[in-house]
Amino acid sequence: MSQTTKTTPPPEGYMRDAMGRLVPNEMVRPIDKLRDQTVIKIVEDAVRLRAALEAFKLAAFSDIAEFVATSAEQFDSQVGGTKGNVTLRSYDGRYKVERAIQEHLAFDERLQAAKSLIDGCIERWSEGSRPEIKVLVNDAFQVDKQGRISTNRVLGLRRLEINDETWRAAMDAIAQSVTVVGSRAYVRLYERVGDTDRYEPITLDIASL
Repeated sequence: MSQTTKTTPPPEGYMRDAMGRLVPNEMVRPIDKLRDQTVIKIVEDAVRLRAALEAFKLAAFSDIAEFVATSAEQFDSQVGGTKGNVTLRSYDGRYKVERAIQEHLAFDERLQAAKSLIDGCIERWSEGSRPEIKVLVNDAFQVDKQGRISTNRVLGLRRLEINDETWRAAMDAIAQSVTVVGSRAYVRLYERVGDTDRYEPITLDIASL
């Protein structure tokens, strides 16, 4: 997480402007001083709040991991594992806490072999196949603005029921080309809506409040 840039405080009796120049206090208009004070107060409050949220996140992960370990000891079950996805509910069902691990996937060079096999299938089927298949495949292998291929679209091809030996070989190549390049952990909080089975998220996103 990025940290607030620290600068050397200006000497007493001066303010530093956006160009880094020292300006005597008496030359700064009162409205500019008030604006400066307002912005700094809001940002300092936000920095303290960010630190509190970071502490909360660490404590929440620690509490969940501790509970999972205790449950494993008492009941010989992993409840999602010490590092996997897990959902915990309060005794009355009012609150729900989820720990989710989102893995970031990427493809290695075997994806190109899979694309070559798929292209062979389409060329072989071109006379009798539906054009939607070709559009679907081409769309799956499109890259985004960062030059990345969508893992969800490519992996979605494996859900197509196509009884063809070459196609199945291509799907196997896709499966083998996937590697986990990183992961990110989340804690999500929910509160039940009345006596229903529906839960509303307890948001910690300032834009959603």
